[in-house]
Amino acid sequence: MRTVKTLKIVALLFYFGSASLLAQDFERVDATIQLYPSSFDGTEGLARFINRDFTSEAEKVRAIYTWIIANVAYDPDEYKKFNFNFKNYRERNVKEEKTRKKVIERTIKDGIAVCEGYAMLFEKLCEEVGISSYLVRGDTKTHFDDIGRSFNTNHMWNIALIEGTYYLFDTTWGAGKFDGQFIPAPSYLYFQTPAEVFINSHYPELEEDQLLEAPISFETFSNRPLVLQDLFLFEDIHTPKQGILRSENFLGSVSFSISTEAPNTLAYRMGNAYQEISFETQDNVLSFEVPLSLGARFLLIYMNEQPVLGYKIE
Repeated sequence: MRTVKTLKIVALLFYFGSASLLAQDFERVDATIQLYPSSFDGTEGLARFINRDFTSEAEKVRAIYTWIIANVAYDPDEYKKFNFNFKNYRERNVKEEKTRKKVIERTIKDGIAVCEGYAMLFEKLCEEVGISSYLVRGDTKTHFDDIGRSFNTNHMWNIALIEGTYYLFDTTWGAGKFDGQFIPAPSYLYFQTPAEVFINSHYPELEEDQLLEAPISFETFSNRPLVLQDLFLFEDIHTPKQGILRSENFLGSVSFSISTEAPNTLAYRMGNAYQEISFETQDNVLSFEVPLSLGARFLLIYMNEQPVLGYKIE
């Protein structure tokens, strides 16, 4: 077991350490995409551009991802645009296919979508440039109330096969954030994301779509704390591993132990109170205690003023 874990860590270190190299490899792709039109009447036009300018599968998928996150804005009103009723499964299937085509066309032409539009456009463009890919439906974990709840299909993302290896992509999250309105923030955090990181926030309907060597159950996923730091691994958390802290199990404070480099600052928020705290480090293991406040419902841990872990308190 120790050898397997070591190999996984080495593989992740290689991936993270190669991030700058990968970015350099894709510089030409990203720069070329900036010269493309910001909208097309259909997927064929964009696919022609990509097939003309790029040859490798990796470059083509990068081009698809880059164009989508640069040109499609999230709009929750899109959920209302394509609702339909059906009398039987045959009628449903026909209407679903027509709706899929309309969603893809609207996404690439008008530049607005919800997750279905992002993911369906990614899949369709992959098909047209000769890349094998498919849609993944599942649950996501982003808020305190997501800790410990039951499964809820609320999101869609993609898996693509590149040079014989399957990778995870989420162009919706890669495009930006929605907080009452769409905030563009193109990012490659959800481009070929390592499965060990993706599982922090995404849980697919089909277990094999986790792409993990040892898939986890939804119950395990649901009961973990919120992992909010980019590229932070759940395995780095030694204690507490459960996302729900029951006050009767602690004598006034919670002890934390996390494998990580020592931060410049460590703090927590419980309710409206933001408090910096002291910590100890030994062999790259960070140890500290957080006092539990009476009546508090949530706990957020910050490192270097950035949120890292979130817990519910009951």
